[in-house]
This record gives sequence, structure tokens and C-alpha cells, in this order.
Amino acid sequence: MARGWESKAVEDQQQESLENRRTKPAATEDPARQTERASLLLARSRALADLQLACAPAHRGMLEQALKDLDARLAALG
Repeated sequence: MARGWESKAVEDQQQESLENRRTKPAATEDPARQTERASLLLARSRALADLQLACAPAHRGMLEQALKDLDARLAALG
């Protein structure tokens, strides 16, 4: 009897998953734009982490400028 209940629960989960996929809104951005955005966010987090560890003023200045540039590029993407 446990098998019957288990298969019913699995069937319900599959149906719920199918319904969620149907009602999920389509992605508004194209994949290339999403990839570029993810890449910029990753570069920004890396630059921020490096800035927290940087000691030399020239290196800190370079990283701050890189963060400004990355922020501007992210803003341009929307």
C-alpha cells in the first residue's frame, strides 16, 4: 500500500512541476545578454574582493577605477 501512496505523491510532484513551467514567465533577456551580465557581475565581485585586500595606493586606485567601469557597463545593460 505504501507504494501506491508514494507513486501518487510522485505523480503530483510531476504535475506541479509541469504547471510551474507553463506559468513561468519567459526570459526577457536573450542568453548572450544574460551571459554578459553574469560575467560583469563576476568580474565586479572579484575586483571588490581584491580591493578589500589591496594595500598599495596605485593598486587600490586601479581597482576603484575598474569598479566604476564595471558599474557603468552594468548600468548600460539595464
